Amino acid sequence: MKDSSLTKSRFFDLTHCIAAACGMIFITAGAPSKTQAAADKLEPVDKTWLEENYTKFEYRIPMRDGVKLLTAVYAPKETSTNYPIWLTRTPYGVRPYGVDAYADPHGTLKYYAREKFVFALQDVRGRNGSEGQFSHARPIQPVKAGPSDTDESTDAWDTIDWLVKNVPNNNGRVGLSGISYPGFYAACGAIDGHPALKAVSPQAPIADWFIGDDFHHNGTLYLPHAFNFLASFEQKLEKPTRENPKPFDYETPNGYEFFLNVGPLENADARFFKGKVAFWNELMQHGAYDDFWQRRNLRPHLKNIQAAVLTVGGWFDAEDLFGALQVYGHIERQNPGLYNALVMGPWAHGQWHGEGLKLGSVSFRANTAEYFRQNIELPFFKHFLKGGTNLDLPEAFIFETGTCQWRRFAAWPPTNSVARSLCFQAGGRLSFDPPTDGGGAFDEYVSDPARPVPFIPNIAINMTREHMLDDQRFAATRPDVLVYQTDVLEEDVTIAGPITASFHVSTTGTDSDWIVKLIDVYSGDYPNPDPNPTGMQMGGYQQLVRGEPMRGKFRNSFEKPEPFEPGQVTKVEWVMPDVLHTFRRGHRIMAQVQSSWFPLVDRNPQTFCDIYHAKPEDFRRATQRVYRTAAAPSAIRIHLLPAGR
Repeated sequence: MKDSSLTKSRFFDLTHCIAAACGMIFITAGAPSKTQAAADKLEPVDKTWLEENYTKFEYRIPMRDGVKLLTAVYAPKETSTNYPIWLTRTPYGVRPYGVDAYADPHGTLKYYAREKFVFALQDVRGRNGSEGQFSHARPIQPVKAGPSDTDESTDAWDTIDWLVKNVPNNNGRVGLSGISYPGFYAACGAIDGHPALKAVSPQAPIADWFIGDDFHHNGTLYLPHAFNFLASFEQKLEKPTRENPKPFDYETPNGYEFFLNVGPLENADARFFKGKVAFWNELMQHGAYDDFWQRRNLRPHLKNIQAAVLTVGGWFDAEDLFGALQVYGHIERQNPGLYNALVMGPWAHGQWHGEGLKLGSVSFRANTAEYFRQNIELPFFKHFLKGGTNLDLPEAFIFETGTCQWRRFAAWPPTNSVARSLCFQAGGRLSFDPPTDGGGAFDEYVSDPARPVPFIPNIAINMTREHMLDDQRFAATRPDVLVYQTDVLEEDVTIAGPITASFHVSTTGTDSDWIVKLIDVYSGDYPNPDPNPTGMQMGGYQQLVRGEPMRGKFRNSFEKPEPFEPGQVTKVEWVMPDVLHTFRRGHRIMAQVQSSWFPLVDRNPQTFCDIYHAKPEDFRRATQRVYRTAAAPSAIRIHLLPAGR
């Protein structure tokens, strides 16, 4: 990342220069900086305030191929000066429709309306009030021969061009942001961007729908997420600007029970969707990383970006953690010298535009979302769109979980980390020492698709936000889960960056899933929350830090799956998304290994086949072995930050 023309100094004073040289500095979560203390606290607005201070307009903006996209614009009533445009493009609707119907503000409109921007909210092509044909994660076309060759980068370009030429009292500068699917559209809009586009913030953006975002993780299907999202999103509404999609009626709160009763995946359409959920059926036809998914991989297209970029993600985002890290990394590598920064907070999906005090039973000891809005997001957009004061943001502004503090890094992942391996040992031990066992030392369990390991300790119908850091004590007691843990830590251990699971395994089946969970085991005297209405006992809490599945048949290639040879020792290795986490003194580090994580991950029949069209007889029990010898080790590779940092 380089300095922008508006940024006089990224690390202006001596303190920041030293911090940049060392790679990081610390900020206690929520502690005010001088800039923060001087700034007025952000006050969100309500619908009444918005009506009093903004005028709503609706436009049908023509694209280069003649398709018109409905765009709602909220412009300040005060017209004595010009304002930048803050654009969000979304497939979820810009309700309510009509110039007299004002939104109950949320997101940027809710938190930043007092700062006076022209807010533009657009239905993307083919959705709700916009014309054209909608395509999921619409592929970027690298070569465009004429006006009929459109994609989300051209639609963003045409929208920005029209806005700056037609909306009164704009200053010719445009920002573009969005969370989740709108984050994907923000990232697309940065590609070959319009000259007026000065600042872009893809937040929890989709990068690749087969490898790591939303519906798939390393070839496994995130079943309740795909089922629930598509059951709603794919509904065909007769009057999309006057109706809302209806939630699917599961007729039970028990997702484990519901999806187990569905049986093989092809039953979902036959019994419930009945051909009405088109993308579900497309998904079922593409069970490997074929051209359908590769064309929707955004990462190689993140080039020729001129606007400043601030990518935002959450460490506990169950949907698009992968996307945030991948979008930042590929923009960094493919656009040398660009102002490109990363923010990772302790959040679930989009939680940074809500309250960031806690998630589930885990407290972050400060309102981290408010801190982000006040000290990171708003200063970024004000700087590049309004020419504000020097922007005091590092390359990477990262929240360290465990110690609950914001940290500044000159690069992400940090350049001063040291690679180490946590090795599986006899007796369920986890150690930095390499294994010394010879022969065929292993641990084993029986994986039964009829009794898969639950992914949460409670009852829920959907993919829960909290599962990303849920207590894992319920799983540790199951016979089909292997558990390894260190001795009690005598000093803090901080890990930063990606985590690699590297196992030597065997199975009596011909396919298998492998799930690894890295866990922070709290001390026995860890204090309970106060108040504690649920009676949660935090002593010995096994907090999930990172968990990720791998579909074994894709161990060598996501394009060309291959079976296991029953009983043959085989290496399986996959990379899990980054972390920045400190295991505190008095805690333990734990790893759990299993072959099901249900219904979060669809069941592997443990027979090599097209799982999306598996038959009941394909689902079979299998004995799984994880080896831990000097010749065939199993370990979790991490990156340690030096003591004292």
